[in-house]
Formats: sequence, structure tokens, C-alpha cells
Amino acid sequence: MTQPFELPSFYVPHPARLNPHLEEARAHSTGWAREMGMLEGSGIWDQADLEAHDYGLLCAYTHPDASAEVLSLVTDWYVWVFFFDDHFLDMFKRTNDRQAGKVHLDRLPLFMPADPAAEMPEPENPVEAGLADLWRRTVPEMGEDWRIRFAESTRNLLRESLWELANIDEGRVANPVEYIEMRRKVGGAPWSAQLVEYAVGAEVPKEVSGSRALRVLMDAFSDGVHLRNDIFSYQREVEDEGELSNGILVLERFLECSTQEAADAVNDLLTSRLQQFENTVFTELPVLFEETGLDPEGRARVLAYAKGLQDWQSGGHEWHLRSSRYMNGGGAAESSGGEVPQPPAGNWWDQYAIGGIGTSALDILRKGAVSAQAPAARRARSHGHVPYQAVGPSLVPEFRLPYDRRLSPHLDGARERSVRWAQRMGLLAADPDLPGSGIWDADSLRDYDLPLCAAGIHPDATPDQLDLASSWLVWGTWADDYYPRAFGGARDLAGAKASNERLAQFMPVDDTPAPEPRNALERGLADIWERTAALLDADGRGRFREAVETMLTSWVWEVANRIQNRVPDPVDYLEMRRSTFGSELTTSLARTGLGGALPAEVYAHGSMRAMEHAAVDYAAMANDLFSYQKEIEYEGELNNAVLVVQNFFGCDYPAAVRIVEDLMHARLDQFQHVVRKELPVMYQDFGLDTAARELLEGYVADLENWLAGILGWHRDCHRYGAADLARHFGASVERDLVEGPTAAVPFGPTGLGTASLRLPAPGR
Repeated sequence: MTQPFELPSFYVPHPARLNPHLEEARAHSTGWAREMGMLEGSGIWDQADLEAHDYGLLCAYTHPDASAEVLSLVTDWYVWVFFFDDHFLDMFKRTNDRQAGKVHLDRLPLFMPADPAAEMPEPENPVEAGLADLWRRTVPEMGEDWRIRFAESTRNLLRESLWELANIDEGRVANPVEYIEMRRKVGGAPWSAQLVEYAVGAEVPKEVSGSRALRVLMDAFSDGVHLRNDIFSYQREVEDEGELSNGILVLERFLECSTQEAADAVNDLLTSRLQQFENTVFTELPVLFEETGLDPEGRARVLAYAKGLQDWQSGGHEWHLRSSRYMNGGGAAESSGGEVPQPPAGNWWDQYAIGGIGTSALDILRKGAVSAQAPAARRARSHGHVPYQAVGPSLVPEFRLPYDRRLSPHLDGARERSVRWAQRMGLLAADPDLPGSGIWDADSLRDYDLPLCAAGIHPDATPDQLDLASSWLVWGTWADDYYPRAFGGARDLAGAKASNERLAQFMPVDDTPAPEPRNALERGLADIWERTAALLDADGRGRFREAVETMLTSWVWEVANRIQNRVPDPVDYLEMRRSTFGSELTTSLARTGLGGALPAEVYAHGSMRAMEHAAVDYAAMANDLFSYQKEIEYEGELNNAVLVVQNFFGCDYPAAVRIVEDLMHARLDQFQHVVRKELPVMYQDFGLDTAARELLEGYVADLENWLAGILGWHRDCHRYGAADLARHFGASVERDLVEGPTAAVPFGPTGLGTASLRLPAPGR
């Protein structure tokens, strides 16, 4: 069969190595699969299928240093997960039988009890039998934190198969952001990452397992695994099986390009994700180790885990080149002579540092690549942006939003009261105790008209609620303008983190008294926290505080990008943008009207998260379009979706605007799809009564108001227009292109300018 495209040149900086216990793992996995009922008589595989797929070879490449016993067990896990996938395809995907598929999936968690000694039901099919056996053999070796995380990843892997099934039933191809999110769950790479902990004998310490750095390592690893698989499996999945969950197909449809162009774009994204992995190892792990005080043994475990993930990437690539399961003939990715590198002499860190992370330059020299899309050139371009370039007025498209904006009748009063509040807090004058302040005055605050945003987000708010919402918006926007000015230009990452630690003290969740505020930033937060916390119970205050802290932490991430002069990786940017945009905070506040009427599982459901993420992405990208001139020309920002797209695709500003606009509307379409198609199914799955459904429908209406209010505010405020910027920043600003603005440069407000969208009032 003719291949639909030529394989691209992959970024594989770390050579694959083969575990010497390969033959033992092959023999063991064949016997185990037969014992579990996966071969003859299963209707899915026979021994010839299993031998052709050669999962023993996959695991021998991806876990080159595992012992014979560990390698055999890990291979059994992969035999099971691939059998599950093929079994689910044959039994439920081909027949589009969602109900039977759900019944099948709902039973599987029964074979992963949190207590390893707990009894399990009697298995009814090979999938259940295999899972029960593997769980009993694996979990006694691992700690409770790992067992919880691994069970969750396995449940995600299983349950999100229903998402694929629903898309096949509708003939629907996901948008790129939705696809990346869902592929992590259904593709199983987070699950693979946690098996790496078992295979290398390096369980990640609990005190860092939930950190951003470890999450990004797992996510970047997962995306790399999945995008690579999409390239190799396109022909089998799309042309033979009719699958719609493939990254090449997603980009073909979204970019309206050829299969070859989409394959090359997927490979570029794969490269970007692997370089994000490297950046995280070298810039975030050392900081994490110091901040948490992790002991040397814990640090060694994290580094061994990171090396294990890199071994998996390289080994997985080599297996794809050799397995009969995939398209792997010819092309730039052709393997060289079948030689398999063996472990070099010396310790593992020497190998890791020389042949592993951060060696894309060697990759370029080895392959002789000169393309602008080559890994070394891509890395250089990400760090090569020249700030403060004149870009002209922001190109703002006609947005397609089907929701009408309604405004609170109390808007006019809130406008003047918000100015008086900001004056009392000290936000409208230079504060001697807050270096870098004095960024706003009363006129600029009136121009920004933040109560207009609050009045659109909460059209039914009472005067008090609207005042509180406006105060949050003023404080949040001011703080978001302040952080890049005070900490980004000065390259003061420690100062930003110290500021966050102080601010956290002004959000007590119990009766603990807050300290005396030392400056306007702390004074403003202390005031609005006290007014807001009085409306929440203890759990609500805890969730609310966590949401605010997530936003503050994301601003530190923005400062770190400024310090590195690094345009973010597109996936990392979009996911962090939700936090810089304060989405956790806005959804937490919007839910306060729901009280405790709904179980937490409803809020955590994939459809709820997809709906919220789609809405937030639409609004955040709209802000990036409006604020492009402000951020790129006047503030020297790197954290903007349009710039991220320009950097990734190497395209000009108008082309990037078109791509961002298309992605915005794809996310809006997904929001509407979830509301129309997925929420009714979720209602049925949870057995929600009429009252609960009405509450959730009210929450959907809140999000629609939120979208309409935010877009209307962008159009009507005086924060982003060319004339507004000249007035706020000065018509002529001399800029230092190397060090950033000097102290003599007349400052206006700086930052992403998006906190104004973040903080609607509590209550509805």
C-alpha cells in the first residue's frame, strides 16, 4: 500500500538502547497473554498477531535498564493495554455501541482497589483478567501516592475511550487544543510515564509529584509519545480503521492543508514538546529542588525518572520504525542499518548529559539539516525574539459570538465607587513601599472601565456584588500590570515568588489573622479577601484561595519566560494562559451560586472541564488579539498567543491573527458542542434530577454572560486602541532593545492586561 506521506526527520537526540532481557520478556508475555485468554479464541488476536506487534521489543527499547523480572511485568502491562484498545475497537467502536462500552468500562476500576489486599470481582473477560493479575503483581512494590496516581491515569485511559466513540458516532474531528487534551487521557502516555517510575525504581516523591515541573514533564512526554504515534499510525488508523483521533487528520482539517504539510506540522509540534521537556529539566527542576528542600535521594529519583522518560521517547521511536503495526517505510526517518546502540561505559548521568537532553545541535550536525524548522533553529528562534518592535495597531477580526451582552443597571455607580476604592487602597499613586508602583492614575482607571467588564459578566448582580466584582477586577488588573514591570524587567524571579508568599498570608481560610499590609498590593487583596470570604464557607474559601494562588503562580511563569527571553511552546502557553487568565478563579466564583447541591465528581467530569476550558480559551485568545500592540510594541511581552503562533509557524502577523481567530472559533464550536451533546449524556451518567440540571444550565448561562461581557468590554474600553496606548504610554517612547525599558522610560501599565477579565463577583 502506498504511504500517504513521507516520514519527516524526527528530533531524536538520545540514542535508543536495547534491554538484554528482550527474549525472556517476549516469551513471558506470550505465555501470559495466552493464560489471560487474549490469544486463540479471543476473536481479537492470535499468537501471530502478538508476535508481529512485538510489545517485548517496545518495552526492551523503552526500558533499557530494567531487570528481567521488571521488564516482563512491564511488557505484560503493554500487552494488556494494547489488547484493551483492540478489544474496545472491535467490540464497541466498530459497532458504535456506547452503552455497552460504558458498562464494560465501568467495571474495570473494580480491579484496581486502593487497598492492595481488597477483594476483586470474578473477571468476565480477558481485559478484566489481565488487569486484575497485573494490579496484584505491581502495586505492592509502590507507595500509596503512586497507586492513587496510577489508578487515576488508568481510569482516564479507559473512560475517555467513550469520547473517541462519541466522535466516531458523529463523524466529528476535534480541534487542535481539544485533541491534545483528550489524547493525553485516551492515548495512555501519562499511564506510561507512571510505569516508568516502577520500571526505573524511582517513585517520584510525594512532595513534588503535584508540582508544575513534574506535571509539565509528564505532559510534554505524553504529547511527544502521542504525536509520534500519530505520524506512524496515520495510515492504519485513518485509512484502515476510520479513526478520527489522529493529530495529522486534526491539523489537515483545521489548517486546510495537505497530509504531508499536516504531518510536518505535527512533527514540528513534537519537536517543540520535546524541547519543552528539556527546558523544564534544566530551568525548573533545580528551582523546585531548592524551594522544596528535597533531599539528595529524592532529587536522584526525580532525575532518574526524567532519564527514564527520555529513554522511553527514543526507544518508542525505534520500535515504531520496526513494528509491523505502523507505517515506517522510507522517508527521512528511515532507521540506519538496524544497529541498536548499547549502554555506554560510565555512569548514567554522563550518558544523560552527553547523549540526552539539550543536544539538538548534535542532531542537526548528525543529519545535516539546514531547514528553518530544524530543532536547533527552532530552539534559537524561540529565544531570539527582539522586544519592543513597532507592530502598529492591533488587527482585530470580527468575532463570531452568538451571545448578547446585558449590563447591570448599577454600572454608573460602580464606576465611581471603584475609583474611590482604588484611591483608598493606594493603587492610583506611587507607593514608596512598593518599588515600581505608580502605574495608574484615576484617569487611566476610568479609561480601563473595569466595572463595565463586571457589569457584563454579572448583569444580575446587586450593587454590593457589582462593587465587589469591580474591586477584584481593579486589583487583579493592577497586579497583572505590576508583576512584569516590577519583576520581569529586573529579572527578579525570587522577588515575584516572595511577593506571592506574602500575598497568600492575606487569604486566611480560617480564623487566623492576616498580617498588617505593607503596601497597596497587599492592602487591596486584604480588603477584597475579607469581603469575599465572608460569603463563603470554609471549603469555598479554600478553593477560592487555591484559585487565586494558581493565578499568582502563573504570573511567575510569565516572569520566567521574560527572564529567558523565551517565546513559550504553544501547548504550554495555551494551558498556562488559562491560569494567567484566572480561569480557576472565575469558575470557582461562578460556582458559588451552586452551593453544595452537586457532587465534586460532576465538576471534575471531562465534559465540564472541556466546556470551561473552551470558554476560557476563546476569551483569552480574544484578549491576545486586542492587546497585541500593547504587549509586543509597548511592553516587550513574549506571552501572547499571536506571537506564539508567529514563532511556531514562522509566519507573519496577519497570518498568525487568522490562525488564532480560527482556533478561537473552533473552541467556541466545542463549547457549544459540549453544551448541546455532552452535558445531556453527563446528566444521564450521574442520574441528575431536574433541580441539579437547572443549576448546571444556569452555570452554562453564567459562562455565556462571561464571554459576552468580556468581548464587549474589550470593544468598548479605552485600554487597547492605538490612540489609547499613545496617551497612556506617551506618543514617543525610547526603548532599550537589549535590557528592556530603563528607569527613564515613561511607564504606562504593563503586563498581559488580562486580569481584568478574571474575577467576577461571588454570587450570581
